[in-house]
Amino acid sequence: MTAQVQVEQNAHETVKPNKPEVAWKSSDGLSCLYHGDSLELMASLPAESVDCIWTDPPYNLSNDGITCVAGRMVKVNKGEWDRSQGVELDHEFNKAWLAACYRLLKPAGTIWVTGTLHVYPSVGFSMQQLGFRILNDIIWEKPAPPPNLGCRCFTHSTELILWATKARKGKERYTFNYEEMKAENGDKQMKNVWRMSAPSKAEKFYGKHPTQKPIDLVSRCLRASTNPGDLVFDPFSGSSTTGVAALSFSRKFIGCEADAGHVELSIKRLTNPVQVELPPA
Repeated sequence: MTAQVQVEQNAHETVKPNKPEVAWKSSDGLSCLYHGDSLELMASLPAESVDCIWTDPPYNLSNDGITCVAGRMVKVNKGEWDRSQGVELDHEFNKAWLAACYRLLKPAGTIWVTGTLHVYPSVGFSMQQLGFRILNDIIWEKPAPPPNLGCRCFTHSTELILWATKARKGKERYTFNYEEMKAENGDKQMKNVWRMSAPSKAEKFYGKHPTQKPIDLVSRCLRASTNPGDLVFDPFSGSSTTGVAALSFSRKFIGCEADAGHVELSIKRLTNPVQVELPPA
């Protein structure tokens, strides 16, 4: 999803992000979406005020390569927000936004961060540097991934989600709705490999986001790690799938997105969300 702060647009120009402004608010006033820079927004929010963070940061994959979409060869470029600034600057960026997330989380709060091999080593190392305790790596397996056109490596069919907590071992107790997850899995312990399809046509009714995640994926994470009334935050909201999932299960939501087009798409989805249903027990 859209990077809230571009470390550098190129070697000669630094882009100043937008000041966060409320773009959407729920009818009860408890949930909202901001348009602007997430680091600036996070600095303005109270410390230890968020129960859970679910986010899909830039993967830095826009490198002028090619991929396959609907049987056609297309460029992988998604925008300047997804272009790598080099290993060191990319890691500095990941550590900066994760540090801001750490400050926001309650002492027993948890965070979910998606990624591919291009970004999750940096995210995982940053988490360890900042004091997060990594609980699980969830493997999202896609049943029908696009083929590998280069034929020089295996087809990429998975993404990783790192689940971590601020809670100190033996001190604070983070939320894990174990029995609920077990019930959803035929009364067996749920494994960390989840096979789920990409977002459905219904989820893209109002428009498409280039890195949109399926609502089922996000909602399972939130059902596992939060309770009704908890506050969920997403600093890279994109099309606000996190918000749609959170609101569908009686959680509160705060999101932030820098791209105006994605904010417009988010407002439509948050105002008239696709109905999310619990899986059969």
